[in-house]
Amino acid sequence: MPIEIRVPTLLRDCTKQQARFTLEASTLTDALARLVQEYPLLRRHLYDDAGQQRQHVLIFYNDDNIKWLDRLDFPLKPGDRLSIVQAVSGGM
Repeated sequence: MPIEIRVPTLLRDCTKQQARFTLEASTLTDALARLVQEYPLLRRHLYDDAGQQRQHVLIFYNDDNIKWLDRLDFPLKPGDRLSIVQAVSGGM
């Protein structure tokens, strides 16, 4: 099942400058694994050394933050999308 991936400008150097693309995957878990397999530079931006999602990165499955989901091993449906949002902060 193809899933649409959306990547912010700050991370496009990791995806060959692609803002949107599709990946073939059967489950959300599979899509996340294939994403970092296909684009290995993304791994260090999305996950820490322990393999946990970094706090300053949000990954949305459709409209839901994946941190809010009870599980990630469910089948994907036509039209599903995965969006990465990287928090940017600063001060005065």
